[in-house]
Amino acid sequence: MNNQLKSYAIIALMSSGVTLGAYSLFNLGNNTSGFSDAPSAFTTSVSNQIVPGNPGEFTYAAEKTTPAVVHIKTKMETRQRQQQFSSPFDDFFGFGDPFGGGGRRQQQQPQEASGSGVIISADGYIVTNNHVVAEASEVTVILNDKREYKAKVISTDPSSDLAVIQIKETNLPFLNFGDSDALRVGEWVLAVGNPFNLESTVTAGIVSAKGRQNIIDRDSPDMNPLESFIQTDAAVNPGNSGGALVNLKGELIGINTAIYSRTGQFAGYSFAVPVSIVKKVSGDLIKYGNVQRGFLGVQISEVNAKLADEKDLKTSAGVYVGGFSENSAAKDAGIKINDVITKVDGVETKSTSKLMEIVSRKRPGEPLQVTVNRDGATKEFKVTLKNKDGNTEIVKGDNSTESAKSEFLGAKFASLTPAEMKKFGVSSGVKIAEVLPDGRLEMYGLAKGSVITKINDKVINTPKEAVEALESRKGRIKLEGVDVDGSRFIYVL
Repeated sequence: MNNQLKSYAIIALMSSGVTLGAYSLFNLGNNTSGFSDAPSAFTTSVSNQIVPGNPGEFTYAAEKTTPAVVHIKTKMETRQRQQQFSSPFDDFFGFGDPFGGGGRRQQQQPQEASGSGVIISADGYIVTNNHVVAEASEVTVILNDKREYKAKVISTDPSSDLAVIQIKETNLPFLNFGDSDALRVGEWVLAVGNPFNLESTVTAGIVSAKGRQNIIDRDSPDMNPLESFIQTDAAVNPGNSGGALVNLKGELIGINTAIYSRTGQFAGYSFAVPVSIVKKVSGDLIKYGNVQRGFLGVQISEVNAKLADEKDLKTSAGVYVGGFSENSAAKDAGIKINDVITKVDGVETKSTSKLMEIVSRKRPGEPLQVTVNRDGATKEFKVTLKNKDGNTEIVKGDNSTESAKSEFLGAKFASLTPAEMKKFGVSSGVKIAEVLPDGRLEMYGLAKGSVITKINDKVINTPKEAVEALESRKGRIKLEGVDVDGSRFIYVL
């Protein structure tokens, strides 16, 4: 059933079409890493207000929510490829046409798509889905009042399928974070977004289930997917990705992400990332540039009758500890194989999704109170979580990597991570972090995310080396590297 469900879950709920040519919780109030002191969802508490109207009255929540939900339009570069060297001079000189016709030229074909996003601060921070903006070369945000802005992608997190972008504006309406833990099955919720480019659309439904897993297929086996979805029957369709799921108080309780469908359109079930995860991920992306994940370092599975009988467990509910990773935080704290985790920080953990969700709210170095059932006896352990490298240090994000700008090419470069080197099959090079409008790279069609490995046959290792090689140029420039789709290129400018 799980495999069948995954085959029908449509993560990319973006309305798309090809057009050619054309607070205390996170301590974010300290104005660190560019996050200002502007009013935001991080600086307000979950309200205890009484919802006006009768049960099932949706107008209050709809009117409060729609001004803070935006329409996101993106452009992604795709190209029709020609031969690697399009000039006959290349065969003779190996360096392009000296009269200006050399190099491999490509025709740009921007693919346009759209989704939704939720404003979470008065100064323009917006939460959306990673799959809405991940491959975008240009992101445009349209507010509910029709104002339009170019947006900057602050950072993305594929594991939770969340991203944060920002527009330059102040005094914007924003949604307060609600409490997804307090959400009950059967409770009314509203989904607000822009399906099929229909702006500011509101649909209603109930919470059908919580803690859903195994909904989304992941491309990368080492992505560490984080799934604990809220399932609702509120109608969600392509274009709703990144939009708001709110309670009747108009508080954000989830980000709409996926649907269960055989056709790609709504068929009765939709899934949202709970706001408990959204708060942590968006806060980390803003403050650190990536998500600071704390790991227990355990191999887990849900306890059922078969497992309880097989392992002679003294409980039939909880999360079974089957093994440990290297440098396991749980093992260091005294947890053992065959223990059953029944509570984390006082919250019952009857499913692996609930356990992972709670742990995901913590950073490396933070404590976690773990309750286990060991041979029928209840034991408490204080676990200090570690990062993926087995220590408690903050993991640097992409925003801390070396970068440099080339006016000549019209591009910004960033250093490559080890994972990116492995992905592109290179041992050196720089990543094109941004392609500037009307620059040479935009003219030649080289996309954001591509890698330049050599400039004039010189191996490039850092953004600074790339800029120095371009500034010291004499005559034409030869660029070699790997495009975003993995194909090798040579340009002569």
